[in-house]
Amino acid sequence: MALDGVFVRFLSDELKNSLCGSRVSQIHQPNKDELVIALRTFEGSRKLLISTRANSPRVNFTQSAPENPLTPPMLCMLLRKKLCGSKISDVRQPSLERIIFIDFDAVNELGDNVKYTLVCEIMGRYSNVIFIDGEQTIIEALKRVDIGMTTQRIVLPGIKYTLPPSQNKLSLLDNTKEEIVAGIVSSNEKLGKAILNTVLGISPIISREIEYRITNGSEICANMLNSQYKNRLNYYIEKLMNDVRSLNGSPFCIYDENNKPKDMSFMPIDQYGSFYSVKKADSFSDMLDSFYFERDKIERMKAKSQQILKLITTASERIVRKINSQKIELKQCGDREYLRICGDLIQANLYKLEKGMPYADLENYYDNQKIIRVKLDVSKTPSQNAQKYYKEYRKAKTAEKILTEQIEIAQKELEYLDNVFDELSRAESERELAEIRAELVSTGYMKANKTSKSKEPKPLPPIEFEVDGFKILVGRNNRQNDELTLKKASKNDIWFHVKDIPGSHTILVTDGRNPSSEVIIKTASIAAYYSKAREGSQVPVDYTLVRNVSKPQGSRPGSVIFVKNKTVYVNPNDKN
Repeated sequence: MALDGVFVRFLSDELKNSLCGSRVSQIHQPNKDELVIALRTFEGSRKLLISTRANSPRVNFTQSAPENPLTPPMLCMLLRKKLCGSKISDVRQPSLERIIFIDFDAVNELGDNVKYTLVCEIMGRYSNVIFIDGEQTIIEALKRVDIGMTTQRIVLPGIKYTLPPSQNKLSLLDNTKEEIVAGIVSSNEKLGKAILNTVLGISPIISREIEYRITNGSEICANMLNSQYKNRLNYYIEKLMNDVRSLNGSPFCIYDENNKPKDMSFMPIDQYGSFYSVKKADSFSDMLDSFYFERDKIERMKAKSQQILKLITTASERIVRKINSQKIELKQCGDREYLRICGDLIQANLYKLEKGMPYADLENYYDNQKIIRVKLDVSKTPSQNAQKYYKEYRKAKTAEKILTEQIEIAQKELEYLDNVFDELSRAESERELAEIRAELVSTGYMKANKTSKSKEPKPLPPIEFEVDGFKILVGRNNRQNDELTLKKASKNDIWFHVKDIPGSHTILVTDGRNPSSEVIIKTASIAAYYSKAREGSQVPVDYTLVRNVSKPQGSRPGSVIFVKNKTVYVNPNDKN
């Protein structure tokens, strides 16, 4: 869903009222798609988020700024140099384009007053942030666009900034009502589609809403409207035009049957009837922040964990191929008894066999004297043929033992990688990712970055809950699981883990007390939530005293064995 030009008009006016006169205290670039500007405003300290993500581009104040990288990117350092300490003088929008200009009054290295502008282009996958000077010359851009990517508009340092190509639509600000209505009714498309293709700055949800209000849900071609529908069209276009020109709009969010935000608008939405609910928000900025918060948090972690995810996936696929190959070899070793029998039968019949025979039909005294044809090597004596079969038998027997051990080791390695994948899927910060990287370095899956001079972030503490006066600790990753279970937990604390499924070690701190069955169930539900089974129901969770948990020598991080356990079935939940 992309923000339309009219929505951006209301948003930019709201931002203008809060931003003008504020000063830049710091600038961050959490990732390649986002900028965060820390401001000192008349309302106190605030953070402005500028996002160019393809499915959530926007400009809004945020309460939950993304975590910053350990080393700021080059663009971030440039913006800090140019804009820190500057004052925002204006926020503007060209016509009804999905573009917001943020003007800054700054002082350069020579002490001269200069003007800079951040151009925030909110256009889906073409979204960008372009930094220009007072002469409209591009200084830098979040996403550079060269001649090899497009021939329509180049975005590179040193060239003049130009607006994106026009959509050749009629504007609610610059055209008359009669011109817009005439453009709509001249189309042979459905009314909603005709409105969308004629009017600049409105999104599909707005064009469908206008169509719904005019036709009460009927689908009619724009050039087939009767006089009654044309009168309604004139009314709603005039109302929309007046609201846009007078900035008379309010933020509305549309929620689906699961109360998850589905869409947003600058006007009430009636087209969904009772299927979806529509709620008015406090501000356009707050609505954007809450609408995209959860989705962006997941996407940010996906982007940051891409390298680790690729490494784990590649390693897992390699191990699976290895296991499949070894299982085929192991199956072949299952025929080794035939080799021993052939050797025994040759040995028992040496007196009637001669060198040069290609085969021999012998009575199999292991199977009721049935005749079995045994293949012989013509270049070897009967005794040598027997020894050859015995040698192949011993080789197959040794191979079976080694392959069985290797398959078991590979299966454990696959389980370990599955555990790492699970903890990666639940990571919510750069510090958690750094701990996972450190774990993979220690286990040999990743190489240490010897060239990096940045300090490793301090490990996060375990996730902590309190249930009915009992403290519950949850490990964030395999290394923390080991430390929590084997070092920090008391022998009389209770250890929880989902049964045969990757997940976190969960410790119920008893302090010498006996927890009730209700506390046990609630702790088990937390353990189930912090596992690969968090979306399931009736998840089996094992629990036992910490004294009954131990770590096999040489095993991977997070791997333990336990005895004297009990099992409960719970629904995953971390909101006890």
